[in-house]
Amino acid sequence: MDTAYDKAFGQNLRRLRIEAGFTQDQLAAKLQVDGCDITRSAIAKIEVGQRHIYPDEIKKIHEILGVSYNDMFI
Repeated sequence: MDTAYDKAFGQNLRRLRIEAGFTQDQLAAKLQVDGCDITRSAIAKIEVGQRHIYPDEIKKIHEILGVSYNDMFI
């Protein structure tokens, strides 16, 4: 597990989420409606590098936030 990378990805995800105008609760709700089983707590853990993110979650977040994959992985 690369904790430095997980933290950097999480910080970037948090920035993108805030720029898109979503709270953690709102993003979790939209992900759940789209069939992604994730909670606000899980999003919080991803944002601080305490939980890995799964490919299906990456895809759905990309779609919901309307950001490129490149922007997600800067």
